[in-house]
Amino acid sequence: MTDLSTRSIDHEPLLVATELYKDYSEEGKQIEVLRGIDLTIGEGEAVSIVGASGVGKSTLLQIIGTLEQPSRGRILFCGIDLYHAMDDDRRAEFRNRDIGFVFQFHHLLMDFNALENVMLPAMIAGFNPRQAREKAGDMLARVHLVDRLTHRPGELSGGERQRVAIARALVMHPKLIIADEPTGNLDQEMSVDIHRLLFQLKSTLQISLLIATHDIDLAQTAERRFRLKSGRLFDEGA
Repeated sequence: MTDLSTRSIDHEPLLVATELYKDYSEEGKQIEVLRGIDLTIGEGEAVSIVGASGVGKSTLLQIIGTLEQPSRGRILFCGIDLYHAMDDDRRAEFRNRDIGFVFQFHHLLMDFNALENVMLPAMIAGFNPRQAREKAGDMLARVHLVDRLTHRPGELSGGERQRVAIARALVMHPKLIIADEPTGNLDQEMSVDIHRLLFQLKSTLQISLLIATHDIDLAQTAERRFRLKSGRLFDEGA
């Protein structure tokens, strides 16, 4: 393995992270989780990150997605510095518009039906209810849930819930999808379906995809693969 996470890529860079560090204080001790991470993601590219539990994959994804600030380092997204050129309000708008999140657990609102859950990002962005409903309906059709619009999460299977979560992540047509163990809570058959769906949507919607996973099959589907170990990224090839 070689530490070459900024090697030349065939796509225009969408995101460039340089020298990312993340430290925590615990019982008077400084714990270094990320130790100088460099990563470039091209437009329309899929990148996967594997690594042992607790190694910091989720922390790295949360920093890239502006859910958590790095201790040091920079992230440029379309040339804009996410942490030095934006305040908290602008980062919140950026997250809602340009990044979609898919987690291991769907995090759907249980009192809302599928359509209402997917409408939320559009409503937050200021779309009127009719526009938000149209956008949500279109995205639910793309994930093959046209007959589940009025079903609440409790009435859906695990795979269907994750499809709703993917539709919600994509409803604003973001430039980047960040997926943290997106199939970790599903059985093998459902996992394969979600794998195929994510990469199909990546291709048809021309978005970039950053996945942290324990699933080697999913990781190997990406165009570039990395291993996070001892706070650093190591290139595992294409």
